[in-house]
Amino acid sequence: MLRELEKLRITEVTASDVRFPTSRDQSGSDAMNPSPDYSAAYATLHTERPELSGHGFTFTIGRGNELCTAAIRSLAPLLVGKDLRELVADLGGFWRSLAGDSQLRWLGPEKGVIHLATAAVVNALWDLYAKAQGLPLWKLLAELSPEAVVAAVDFRYLGDALTREEALELLRRSRAGREERERHLLAEGYPAYNTSVGWSGYSDDQVRQLTRQALREGWGAFKLKVGRSLEEDRRRAALLRGEIGDAPLMFDANQVWEVDEAIAYVRALADFQPLWIEEPTSPDDILGHRKIAEAVRPIGVASGEHVHNRVMFKQFFEAGALDFCQLDPARLGGVNEALAVLLMAAKFGVPVCPHAGGVGLCEYVQHLSMFDYLAVSGSLEGRRVEYVGHLHQHFLDPVVIRRGCYQPPSRPGFSSEMRPESLSSYAFPDGAAWQGKPPA
Repeated sequence: MLRELEKLRITEVTASDVRFPTSRDQSGSDAMNPSPDYSAAYATLHTERPELSGHGFTFTIGRGNELCTAAIRSLAPLLVGKDLRELVADLGGFWRSLAGDSQLRWLGPEKGVIHLATAAVVNALWDLYAKAQGLPLWKLLAELSPEAVVAAVDFRYLGDALTREEALELLRRSRAGREERERHLLAEGYPAYNTSVGWSGYSDDQVRQLTRQALREGWGAFKLKVGRSLEEDRRRAALLRGEIGDAPLMFDANQVWEVDEAIAYVRALADFQPLWIEEPTSPDDILGHRKIAEAVRPIGVASGEHVHNRVMFKQFFEAGALDFCQLDPARLGGVNEALAVLLMAAKFGVPVCPHAGGVGLCEYVQHLSMFDYLAVSGSLEGRRVEYVGHLHQHFLDPVVIRRGCYQPPSRPGFSSEMRPESLSSYAFPDGAAWQGKPPA
């Protein structure tokens, strides 16, 4: 049961450019992004109560992070002076006030740097809301009524695919069995897969060593980055398949291929029995994804980390171009827009396996997947959350993994608050981590 909130005014919105030099050890490397520095444009909503603040971020891989940080500052006047109670009483209106601002919208609309900044600010508000309620975000979302969830969603441009009435009916139906699902979630956790064993820049020995360690820890599903060369990818796939046996294996091409090239390439890797091929071509090419999906089945096609708004996802779903939906609440306009995608995915029967290959994204998406299981899809079938093993130590509430499953967070909030010392040390360009060491 949600409690009535006390008056809580937002007094200031600050933005921080935080970057981690992951390019130095090739963590996060793939065929398209060989030297990423995992970064966060980080928003903090300060309130009249210094001990209570909201934290959110959007994810980049280095250069350009300063643009997202500046965009967060451009959104600040839309929040400063507002009362949290008024904002959460009309979460849909709050979202539209940011995403639909008449001046900032011209820079999008609902895409690009401003939309990334919108994600940081929106997620920070949800973090603040959850903290004020004394609940982790997954639990807060599950406690909202179907009417409140639907009220948080902007249904503009979605009506031909999903109406408010359909969304309400879906959520009401999903209430059946929720208590049992929550008991299962608390006892077993939410299933995950491990991306950290297969970065492109890792040597064969690193892949082998990391995979064996992951197996000892109870991991049962793995992902390999592909797309540099067919010969190398077949060798690495054989190595990984030999280590993991019949466990689920996913491939991720990070957009490197043309459509016909992707079809040929995936067919050449089919004997390794991948569950899916991720981002096989341009993330904007909906019809290209559908063509690939039709050509490579039973191998699935997964995408979504670069799908920038709910309207694009609507088209992917309607076109039958996705077998697995990889929404990212730091690419979409935060929690509100992620809710829209979860609802559409449930209607179209597409399992959601969120993208979490970036700083803090694991902390984010665990909450959304757990809410999806409890209150939207009501299912774990075909669903796994991505996991990468680095940078969690920089968060006050880092993810907890046991036996290859995310354990439900118990600390109030969105698990998005970074440690003050990390914000200071990795501030770009003046933090201690960057002194005398320029980015790649």
